[in-house]
Amino acid sequence: MRRVRSGSEISLAFLDVICCGFGAIILLLMITKQDLPEVLEPSLEEMAAELARRQQEINEILGITTELERVKVETETDLEIELQNLLELQEELLALTSKFDNLRELTVEQQAVLADLKDAKQQLTQEMIRLLGVDYERKDQTIGGIPVDSEFIIFVIDTSGSMQLIWDWVVQKFVEVLNIYPEVKGLQVLNDMGEPLFRRDPPGIWLQDTPSRRDRIITRMRTWNTYSNSSPVEGVTKAIETYYDPNKRISIYVFGDDFTGPSVERVVDYVDTINLADKHGNRRVRIHAIGFPNPVYVPSAGSGYEFYKLSMLMRELTVRNNGTFVGLPRP
Repeated sequence: MRRVRSGSEISLAFLDVICCGFGAIILLLMITKQDLPEVLEPSLEEMAAELARRQQEINEILGITTELERVKVETETDLEIELQNLLELQEELLALTSKFDNLRELTVEQQAVLADLKDAKQQLTQEMIRLLGVDYERKDQTIGGIPVDSEFIIFVIDTSGSMQLIWDWVVQKFVEVLNIYPEVKGLQVLNDMGEPLFRRDPPGIWLQDTPSRRDRIITRMRTWNTYSNSSPVEGVTKAIETYYDPNKRISIYVFGDDFTGPSVERVVDYVDTINLADKHGNRRVRIHAIGFPNPVYVPSAGSGYEFYKLSMLMRELTVRNNGTFVGLPRP
């Protein structure tokens, strides 16, 4: 009886151990299942955050790359523009250098000519003193046949396209005539339409003759290009009508190469009515003229006929108005 009871107690004890073991395993499983989500969830959040951060960095890098590409394109464009500007400046420098060399050569030649003229003037003066006496004075006050006794001078200059082709020559002759008069009481420059060189000046106003004023006139003349009908009539008549004064000695210098008007006699007769002669036949306003050969003259086309008409007009006007007409040869 004792053996049976002993074996039963062992069996129960074994079952208790087994149950406890299973309970322990179940408890471990329950503990493990509760800890697993707590371990995995933070890892997924960190991966998502890291992925977002990496994506942001990629976007920033893409933005920087785009900006660098834009700057590169702009820089290349600016470089092309700067290179073009540099080429233009180089061309301008070459042109200015060539012009400076030409001017320097011309200046050397002019200085040599001026020195010769000074020597000739001294010799001529000494010879005139020996022949004519110390107190001799020129009675007609002419230089090259042009009287220079006027106190006021007006230039009427054709600014048409044909004259613009030889404009440097025109300006040169203008300066030469202006230098005949060391100083006058007043001067004015009109184009062949009667428009003044300085348009802001009111009609009838004389320009004061000073060295600075002459420099301004010559500088403005070099770039003067205004409308013209290739006929000096309007300029001459407007000059007389606007500036005529019986108490002033005035000379008009006409520069031109064309006369497109229909009648020489009509112009001459009209000028006679506005530039009245005194009892001795002298007129208060002298009219001089310098005729320039037309640079586009083609004999077969008859395009030089206007120059011949200008010569006829100016010859008659200058004779009737106590002036001189000079026809320049073709350069």
